[in-house]
Amino acid sequence: MTARIGVVTFPGSLDDRDTQRAIRLAGAEPVALWHKDKDLKQVDAVVLPGGFSYGDYLRAGAISRFSPVMATVIEQAKSGMPVLGICNGFQILTEAHLLPGGMLGNDHLHFICRDQKLKVENADTAWTVDYESGQEIHIPLKNMDGRYVADERTLDMLEAEGRVVFRYVVGGEFADGFGNPNGSLRDIAGITNEAGNVVGLMPHPEHAVEPLVGSGRTDGLPFFTSILKKLVNA
Repeated sequence: MTARIGVVTFPGSLDDRDTQRAIRLAGAEPVALWHKDKDLKQVDAVVLPGGFSYGDYLRAGAISRFSPVMATVIEQAKSGMPVLGICNGFQILTEAHLLPGGMLGNDHLHFICRDQKLKVENADTAWTVDYESGQEIHIPLKNMDGRYVADERTLDMLEAEGRVVFRYVVGGEFADGFGNPNGSLRDIAGITNEAGNVVGLMPHPEHAVEPLVGSGRTDGLPFFTSILKKLVNA
């Protein structure tokens, strides 16, 4: 039976179709979900895609967090359903308190769009089992409010529990994708919840799934093959 992975569209979502395509390329069935609907259409996992939901008014993700679909997503995530938040989706996950911390504007106050080098810190989540711990990958990054922040106690907890999933690789030439692009504390690019079923990250793996389009790399495809493997073996 083909795994069904829902992709939520909010007003202002930009990458929902790209995410659906990445899911299809991985071998799963993408299912379009609308932000006003509470019904998840019996999907096995959910992706909150990138974009600028509600124009990032108030705070990025602050309004989408109260969309009807999120009540069901929050309930199902707490029951173990895998949920991935990409960029704006990551912002929504922090606003919904499915992930700790929050997102602020980039420290240089500019929108950034580039190919970003990341280090895989945790290859044991539902969305990263097809990576290896310590692996370095290139994933496109595009954001204005991508600076991950949390208090020191929360940061120490994430470190101690192995819940930092990705870090920006520092050192080398900035033009080659090295360096912290937005001022995120401890170079954090992505984190997970305690159970490992909810993951959020700022870079866009859905834009790195085919060699002929996007970044020309396929470093993002293992996100979607990982969840497929996880669901099949569940």
